[in-house]
Amino acid sequence: MSTTSIRLIEPSDGPALAELLSRDKQAYARWLPARPAEFYTPAGQASAIESLLAAHDEGLAWPGVVVSDGTAIGQVGISSILRGPFQKGFLGYWVSSLHQGHGHTSHAVGLALRIAEDELNLHRLEAHTQLENLASQSILRKHGFRSWGIAHDHFYADGAWRDEVFWERTLAGRPAS
Repeated sequence: MSTTSIRLIEPSDGPALAELLSRDKQAYARWLPARPAEFYTPAGQASAIESLLAAHDEGLAWPGVVVSDGTAIGQVGISSILRGPFQKGFLGYWVSSLHQGHGHTSHAVGLALRIAEDELNLHRLEAHTQLENLASQSILRKHGFRSWGIAHDHFYADGAWRDEVFWERTLAGRPAS
């Protein structure tokens, strides 16, 4: 049985993530935004990681990788962090198609919830799923997220505007800072 963990993304993750993203580009076209060809290269991932870490340094994000048995197999992150009266962030995640169906994504989401609450001191997390993404919806429900609405034509992917379900989860009650 493999172990799953998450950790803050590192510049050295670029080549592994580029390989996973490149391999799954067609499989995930329905779910992810179109990107330039450079995004799927180690150099493109190095640039993306640099931007993610800059957002982390500014307190705007917690960008992580999903790791199984020491190997990066996907990403999990909390972005768009708002402080003040909101204390919330946006949860996003993906795991390579080769590693799906083994509980890695669900475990990574559970670990990200702990980081959101214990390290980032957030009060709320939000997420979106496309209407047809039943696997992701199941993971969010398992971790206490509730759907609160549908945004029509909300996300453009694979040549079409997609409807998305909005999800929310309140974490421990924390005073606004």
